Amino acid sequence: MKVTIIGAGSWGTALAMVLAQAGNEVRIWAREQLIVDNVNNSHTNGIYLPGIILPESIRAYAELEEALRNAELVVFATPSHTVRTLAEQARVFLTGNEVFVNVAKGIENDTYMTMSQVLAEVLDGRVIEDHIGVLYGPSHAEEVSLHKPTTVVSAANSKTTAKIIQNAFMTPMFRVYVNHDVLGVEIAGSVKNILAIAAGIVEGLDLGDNANAALITRGLAEMKRLGMRLGASQDTFSGLAGIGDLIVTCTSRHSRNRYVGYQIGKGEKLDHIVSKMEMVAEGIKTTKSVYEWSKKLQVDMPITKHVYQVLFENVNPEDAVYELMTRDPKEEILM
Repeated sequence: MKVTIIGAGSWGTALAMVLAQAGNEVRIWAREQLIVDNVNNSHTNGIYLPGIILPESIRAYAELEEALRNAELVVFATPSHTVRTLAEQARVFLTGNEVFVNVAKGIENDTYMTMSQVLAEVLDGRVIEDHIGVLYGPSHAEEVSLHKPTTVVSAANSKTTAKIIQNAFMTPMFRVYVNHDVLGVEIAGSVKNILAIAAGIVEGLDLGDNANAALITRGLAEMKRLGMRLGASQDTFSGLAGIGDLIVTCTSRHSRNRYVGYQIGKGEKLDHIVSKMEMVAEGIKTTKSVYEWSKKLQVDMPITKHVYQVLFENVNPEDAVYELMTRDPKEEILM
């Protein structure tokens, strides 16, 4: 297929490699002219994937119109808070026949929309909603770019669209399963970033393996509670987009969200941490969205609540942990 990737960060670049290896014709759009020049001339993206040589067939563009020309599959690989703006810019260059796949993980502030919902709203009248899907799962760009075995899920309301995405990305080292619960996949992939911040705080405070295991397990319960309140399938949260992505993001040194939490646990302030990061930690903005969303829906999400308080209300991380541990006794599984 003729594929255009919007976004040349680490994940967009790693997926460009996967798509090229799968036999697709790949274009990648980047804001920075330096990245465009490096991809085209030296076949590298040293800013986001240092030390990795890209397939020579990948071409980079600085103009959206040029990058999108004749595209059959369009991949949104930008930070979630920029998806709406870039979709609005891309809209005028679309034919309406393209298949879209979002790989950004987040919930939009204020609207509480998932990214596929944002795309459906912005592209309404130009692109049918059945042409929009997502690709989520336990997958760090650093490992994908090194051809390490990775398994993810393609989800769309249309079975045909989900299969198109699956076939486009499938390689011997990048295995794609189909899941038809789009909402569940997106909620799981977004909420796990909040929990990764919490896991980083646990590590930064040196609270131990018991605490981290409890966090992952009870975090999964929160994720599932929100998803099922909105009509998602319980099984999704036991799959790759749920527990799979949760484990890797809460335990891996590659996780930007876990890094943010770790630095907070060590006493750093959020603004200072973010100012030193090249890449975006999606969980920060998503924490605000999901905390406010859970209050509106009256869904109990205590870990999310306390991460929000640490990030935005200057609550001491140790105090937040103590408050979580001393809440009223609960049933583990609510019937």
